[in-house]
Amino acid sequence: MAPCRRHKYICRVVDTEQKLAAFLPQLRAATWVAVDTEADSLHAYPEKVCLIQISTVSGDELIDPLAHLNLVPLLEALSGHQLIMHGADYDLRLLLRHHEFVPKAIFDTMLAARLLGLHRFSFSHLVEHYLGVKLEKGPQKGNWALRPLTERMERYARNDTHYLKPIADRLKTELEANGRLAWHEESCARLITECARERPADMDSVWRVKGSHLLGRPALALLRELWQWRETEAIHANKPPFFVLSHEALVEIAAAAATARPIEPFLPKHLSERRRSGILKAIGHGLGLEAEKHPEILRAIGRRPSESEKSAYLDLQKRRDAHAAKLGIDPTLIASRATLSDLAHSWEKHADALMSWQRELLK
Repeated sequence: MAPCRRHKYICRVVDTEQKLAAFLPQLRAATWVAVDTEADSLHAYPEKVCLIQISTVSGDELIDPLAHLNLVPLLEALSGHQLIMHGADYDLRLLLRHHEFVPKAIFDTMLAARLLGLHRFSFSHLVEHYLGVKLEKGPQKGNWALRPLTERMERYARNDTHYLKPIADRLKTELEANGRLAWHEESCARLITECARERPADMDSVWRVKGSHLLGRPALALLRELWQWRETEAIHANKPPFFVLSHEALVEIAAAAATARPIEPFLPKHLSERRRSGILKAIGHGLGLEAEKHPEILRAIGRRPSESEKSAYLDLQKRRDAHAAKLGIDPTLIASRATLSDLAHSWEKHADALMSWQRELLK
C-alpha cells in the first residue's frame, strides 16, 4: 500500500477508534448533519458500504467502515439528528442492510426539488442551480473499497455532503413559500418507512432475468440452474454477476440447451475451464429435472375493468393531471397509473395507501 505522504493519496479519514471517538462529541453537538455513502456495487458482490460522508457546521468528515471500526456509537449519534441527504433511497437501504440503521428523520433534497417542480434534480444540477458551483463528475463509478483513497476520490466524496446544507436551506424556504413543506415532511417519513421494510427475495422470480418471458418451461428450468451457478460464482469471485455472465447470455444458453443446440456461440471468449465445467454441470442438472419440477410460465393476471371503473380512472387521471399542471410537478408524484387503477377499482380499499396530501388532491 502506498504511504499517505505521497501526493496522490490522502490520510484525512476517520479510520481508527481514536479518531472516531474524537469526532463523536462534535457530531452529537451538531446543529445540523448531512450524510452520504459510497459503496462498491460495480466492483464487488455482495456490495458493502465503503465510506460514510458526514458534514456538520464544523466541517466534512469521511468515515471508513472498512477499517473494522465499531460504528454503533456513530450510528447512535446520527439517529439523534434529522439527516440531510440527496436521493436517500439507496443509502437508507444500504445502511439498513449492512448496519441495521434507520434514521428518525431525513430531509431529502431530491424529493424537495421534485416537489418544487424542478426538472433537473440531480445533486450536481442543484449545486450549480442554487450555489453556482460546477462539480466535476469525479470517480462516481470508481472502486471505493480501494485504500488509500486518492485526492480526487476525497474531493468527490466530501463534495457530496459539503453543499447539502445550503441547498437544503434554499429548498426548505421555497417549500414553505409554496405551502409544500408538510408534503415534503410526509414524503420523507414515507421513504424511511418503505426503506426500512423487510423485502425477502422471491426465489421463484429473482432468477427470471430480462428475456426469460420468451422461454418455455424446460428452458426456464435451465435458466434457474444457470442463474444459481452464476450467483455462486459471483460470490466466490467477489464480482457483480454481470461480470461473470450477462443476463442475455444466460437466456441464450438456456434456450439453446433446451433445444439441443450448441451453446458455444453464447459463451464468453475467455472462459476458464472451471467456469465452462460449472455451466455444463448446471445445464446437466436442469436437463435431468422431471417435467413437473420445471418452473411455471408466469402469466399476467389481468382483470378487465368495468365501465364504471374506466370512468372513475379517467376522472382521477384528469384531476391528477390538472393539479400537477397547476403545481408544475410530475403527475406521478401525486399518483402512478397503477395507483389510479387501484383507486378506480376501490377508493375505500386503496386510499389509505396515499399520503394525506396526495389524498387531498385526488378527492
